[in-house]
Amino acid sequence: MAWIHEGQLDGDGIKPAIVVSRFNNFITKKLLDGALDCLERHGVETDDINVFWVPGAWEIPPVSVRLADTGNFDCVICLGAVIRGETPHFEYVSSESAKGVAQSAMLSDVPVIYGIITADTVEQAVDRAGTKSGNKGFDAAMTALEMIGLYDLISDIEESGDEELPLDGEQD
Repeated sequence: MAWIHEGQLDGDGIKPAIVVSRFNNFITKKLLDGALDCLERHGVETDDINVFWVPGAWEIPPVSVRLADTGNFDCVICLGAVIRGETPHFEYVSSESAKGVAQSAMLSDVPVIYGIITADTVEQAVDRAGTKSGNKGFDAAMTALEMIGLYDLISDIEESGDEELPLDGEQD
């Protein structure tokens, strides 16, 4: 039988950082509102949330890695919106911001969460920022809480030094 381990959605004592792009702020403000709503609903104290505004999605990855490296935050949630225009700029910004956040997540000791909308149209972005398709900012914050719990569980396994895993999860 396999042992199943999952992070819990408990925000008690959590100190998140949120990096959010000012570009397309009519969308990113809604993503931020969704993330804040999720965190507060799950017990994160408002005073423990730090929001860092950056000019655009391109600037999100370097700020996220620097914040993760401070050791002052339990996670970094990255929020932005890149909407296709008439030039290839969309491809460069969306691709590199995704790669940058992924690299930040791979190198960090805390969860770094990708919450950047890439959309072909303004309508698609609006749908993902709280209308038809839910709020991707809320979803990113939920992912952050779960990953914090999972990282904590893995840290407990690493610290135990036992060859056997601590079997606190459910057995499947």
